[in-house]
Amino acid sequence: MNRTEQLKQLRTTRDMWDFIIIGGGATGLGVAVDASSRGYRTLLLEQADFAQGTSSRSTKLIHGGVRYLQQGNISLVLEALRERGLLRQNAPHLFKNLPFIVPNYAWWEGPFYGIGLKVYDVMAGDLGLGPSKHLSREEVLERIPTLEPEGLHGGVIYHDGQFDDARLAINLAQTVADLGGVALNYMKVTTLLKNRGIIHGVEATDLESGIDLELHARVVINATGIFTDRICRMDSPQAPQLVAPSQGVHLILDRSFLPGDSAIMVPHTDDGRVLFVIPWHDRALVGTTDTPLPEPQLEPIPLEEEVDFLLEHTARYLTKDPTREDVLSMFAGIRPLVKSGENENTAALSRDHLLVVAPSGLVTITGGKWTTYRKMAEDTVNEAALVASLPLQRCRTESLRLHGWLKNAQAMHPWEMYGSDAPKLQALIKERREYAQPLHPKLPYSRAEIVWAAREEMARTVEDVLSRRTRSLLLDARASIEAAPAAAELLARELKKNRRWQREQVEAFRELARHYLPGNPAK
Repeated sequence: MNRTEQLKQLRTTRDMWDFIIIGGGATGLGVAVDASSRGYRTLLLEQADFAQGTSSRSTKLIHGGVRYLQQGNISLVLEALRERGLLRQNAPHLFKNLPFIVPNYAWWEGPFYGIGLKVYDVMAGDLGLGPSKHLSREEVLERIPTLEPEGLHGGVIYHDGQFDDARLAINLAQTVADLGGVALNYMKVTTLLKNRGIIHGVEATDLESGIDLELHARVVINATGIFTDRICRMDSPQAPQLVAPSQGVHLILDRSFLPGDSAIMVPHTDDGRVLFVIPWHDRALVGTTDTPLPEPQLEPIPLEEEVDFLLEHTARYLTKDPTREDVLSMFAGIRPLVKSGENENTAALSRDHLLVVAPSGLVTITGGKWTTYRKMAEDTVNEAALVASLPLQRCRTESLRLHGWLKNAQAMHPWEMYGSDAPKLQALIKERREYAQPLHPKLPYSRAEIVWAAREEMARTVEDVLSRRTRSLLLDARASIEAAPAAAELLARELKKNRRWQREQVEAFRELARHYLPGNPAK
């Protein structure tokens, strides 16, 4: 997947596009894969990088949602559990079966959560990942020796899915290209084109070249997540607000806080959310908060009180209390929750997706979560095909193998996240001896991965390669700052950029990474 080739395909396509999709996060990429797989002429336009917003800032879980079971949203849980099983089949190189332990500190918690999780098992059916069961106090501490032992009665273990969100997003973009579609990052939609009130395309600006493009399609789909309402108001200034933005913050700690292969799940915190402590890329990921926001932003910043909340709640359950000095990185993401009346408690708002067709023909899809991205895409393409008066083709994504599909990817360690592309990465290392060198001693990445990201994954900036193609910024913000000059040099060589570009990239990345350091949360 090469940006120059994608641009060439865009410019040489003479026929009208069937679909133009605005937004290159989980939802937009999912829609583009579905539409391309059905044979529709598909173009996706993303204003920044793929998954730069919410879709690279999740809790890294593909799950049915135990909390939604508590809330009685049975249909959402059933749908999510089914989609979890399908993703395991369609992208096994990115999917991991992760055991979760719910620690019980009151006598009633064991039976209460045990029954609920048995229901969760039954609902998963043949797509389940393993049965839940009760654990004794000794068994819980054997699996999680750093768990607070005082008052611990035992626990319940269950299974859910884990993944790397940004890596899945890149694989979806590659799948679009594999299927003949076009997906472009750094292509900002500036205007919706109309004829007699009906949308027939967009104007977009290539942010790299500054060139403006007029692009026509039978239907335009708004899949912009937290920016949904901006596109709706581009269509109609009177469009009602659909999204209630809610910020969730995560902290990254050293693995010593959570040794072993099991995660901790606390079903109910002070703000009504679930607390997770999860092993991820040989770190411990802690999340999350739920803070209503007045306006969405592309680069949200954790608030002081959010960081305090997570440290305080994590300390209740671990023998070693984490402090700000222990935080390797912290990041914030904004959920595009579907607005519901005057309810200001975003933890109670819907994770169901919402599909709306405007009088202009603009199709808007919003809400949902990573787990259900494929089903959201299926519903959207079905509706959009009707709006565009296109022949309705059968959905093929239930069994569509995504780019990189590899059944036993663990055998490709440390390249398992690349799946079937791993042998090509290994061949790349043979080009130059320096490519085999680590990017940084504290990061699990080689220099070859920066080169690969530029050649095959449409990475255009130092942020792209250190935040999303690799997860360096999230795993260790200080180490990523130190790695930035080497990444810039490698990227400049591939993109044919000069030293001034390198200096500007490094400075821009350092300014960005400052907000991932624990000493710099927002007030």
